Amino acid sequence: MTSGEDTSVVRYERQGSVATVTMNRPDYRNAQNSAMTYALDRAFYRAAEDNDVKVVVLAGAGRHFSAGHDIGTPERDAHLPFDRTAGLWWDHSDKEGAESRFARESEVYLGMCRRWRELPKPVVAAVQGACVAGGLMLAWVCDLIVASEDAFFADPVVRMGIPGVEYFAHPWVMPPRIAREFLYTGDRMTARRAYEVGMVNRVVPRDELADRTTELALRIAEMPRLGLALTKRAVNQAEDLQGLHTGMDSVFGLHHLAHAHNAETAADPLAGVDIAAMRRHGADGSPRPRQAGA
Repeated sequence: MTSGEDTSVVRYERQGSVATVTMNRPDYRNAQNSAMTYALDRAFYRAAEDNDVKVVVLAGAGRHFSAGHDIGTPERDAHLPFDRTAGLWWDHSDKEGAESRFARESEVYLGMCRRWRELPKPVVAAVQGACVAGGLMLAWVCDLIVASEDAFFADPVVRMGIPGVEYFAHPWVMPPRIAREFLYTGDRMTARRAYEVGMVNRVVPRDELADRTTELALRIAEMPRLGLALTKRAVNQAEDLQGLHTGMDSVFGLHHLAHAHNAETAADPLAGVDIAAMRRHGADGSPRPRQAGA
């Protein structure tokens, strides 16, 4: 049985026991605005509520998985109100300064990612091309990552004086010394290197990515639903006992200290980031302008 639904920014399709959620802004390298974030949230809820779905695949349309958060396109919608669904009690859009930034990022960045990590069904990321900054956050909340040979990973936001993206999982998804190099340099990490350090489960040819990911998802779906849910919870709890949850809280505060500093020193205090630097370097860390970033 196959069922599907298309929205402007996210596609949802179910084939048997596997639901595929696809980011659908390929012209912007699947840069994430709030419309996409909340569409992803609705798609994940739909998969969680469907008893016929046992495994979820997260993918990106086009050449790239996701080049990060949308910080510079006309479709950027950070000023618009959206329903708060990640546990925040106040809206960001009618606030000013640090309160606005803290409220928004608590909701759509850290809050959403934390809740998606707790989805009681396994989630497998299918990553091709760029997986940068905010793209890392989406891949890291997934239980498994299958990467194509052309995939690369980067978190270049230290160039903006910011200590990594909001969902700061770096020292848990890779060894701490590798995480330091990853952040200090802002360089790309290839799919093969990501596999070597344990951040990626499998590396496959680009033209086999969708099929190999679905094959893995179907194999997982053969397991009992409750067994999968409890096993996922067990591993998540083990990570949290290793400091993942509290570590993210502490780094989130440092992240907003950096935003506050940039608001006083950068040309665009509303964004709280050095837009000029991001446009110079590009979302993927290369010296060319791009429309997406941290």
